[in-house]
Amino acid sequence: MPDTLALEGALTRLDRFTIEVPSWGFANTGTRFGKFLQAGAATTLEEKFADAALVLALTGVTPSIALHVLWDLPRGLDGVPEVARLVEKYGVRAGSINPNLFQDQEYKFGSLCNPDAGIRRRALEHVLYSVEIARLLGCRDISLWLADGSNYPGAQSILHRIGWLETALLEIHSALAGDQRLLIEYKPFEPAFYHTDIADWGMASHLARAAGPRARVLVDTGHHYQSQNIEQIVAWLLHLGLLGGFHFNDRRYADDDLTLGSIDPYQLFRIFHEIPSTDEAEFANVAFMLDQSHNIKGKIEATIQSVIVAQELFAKASVVDHSRLAELQSAAKTVEAEECLRAAFWTDVRPALTAWRERRGVPCDPLRALAESGYVAKVERERGSRNAVLQSSYA
Repeated sequence: MPDTLALEGALTRLDRFTIEVPSWGFANTGTRFGKFLQAGAATTLEEKFADAALVLALTGVTPSIALHVLWDLPRGLDGVPEVARLVEKYGVRAGSINPNLFQDQEYKFGSLCNPDAGIRRRALEHVLYSVEIARLLGCRDISLWLADGSNYPGAQSILHRIGWLETALLEIHSALAGDQRLLIEYKPFEPAFYHTDIADWGMASHLARAAGPRARVLVDTGHHYQSQNIEQIVAWLLHLGLLGGFHFNDRRYADDDLTLGSIDPYQLFRIFHEIPSTDEAEFANVAFMLDQSHNIKGKIEATIQSVIVAQELFAKASVVDHSRLAELQSAAKTVEAEECLRAAFWTDVRPALTAWRERRGVPCDPLRALAESGYVAKVERERGSRNAVLQSSYA
């Protein structure tokens, strides 16, 4: 089992581990079949910032909030001063900026890959607009996910759409300023069920390289087929210098957006194990972000729970005896190598994390602190009437 020194090293590494929370994780969202509204769900951008500030206060490791352009800045550039005010008021930075290329009725047949050149241009202008919003707010990452694809063979030219997408990404990349990055996400299916324009990490990698040196791949842990070896994908992206970050959730099938580690914590441990622990620059280039929005669990509770689990699994991966593991791998000692890895996974890091939180001046048990704060009951009273109006519109 890992010794005290190894645990201390893991906690030192944990000092560098921060997680971005999603604005939409605090609001009422649901599946394509419907949604179960919550009385305490955020109904305004300020309420989202307030919830994010509470998560930061209780965990100490969530300094930024991802923003969605149409949901959080519906007036585009005119909304930037309000975001800046909220950043100052709540002490939570604006994080990755997420364009919306799937909600407009014109995107029925795609956005950047639409067969209509006018619609492709409109979609491109929206992304360029998002890049400018990110620049004004000092945000490094523009997170790009496309719902583009087709449902039936012969309905679209797959080859033409590849070319349109490459052209668009080149223009987006050329608009990046300073240290901005373009993160390209992939998804094998949904809402397109015959072909998806960016369906896997290989396509995303090619598009990132074709776009330019500041484009990277974004790995959503829910966006994979059953039993896919995600840690191998992560290792390849690290090898290629193309890993930009993660959208963390868990899944029973695909993209279920469950709380992190609720289904397969060992998988996330294996993913964290592949990320180098010694290369500071490489580690700093990986963005760790939650991408979840809960119908069943409370919004704030689920966010805090995911952050806690991420810390636990990250700490477990940090206590792997890498020297010993390398020796066993070189000697092809399969059972012993696996047991070396499993020993770290089964290490109970919770007492060490409690001590780490004490040193950081945050609650030792963030979920209990949330329950004792009365915050959830308070926002349910304050926001309940607005959410009740939304509820009646769904009746």
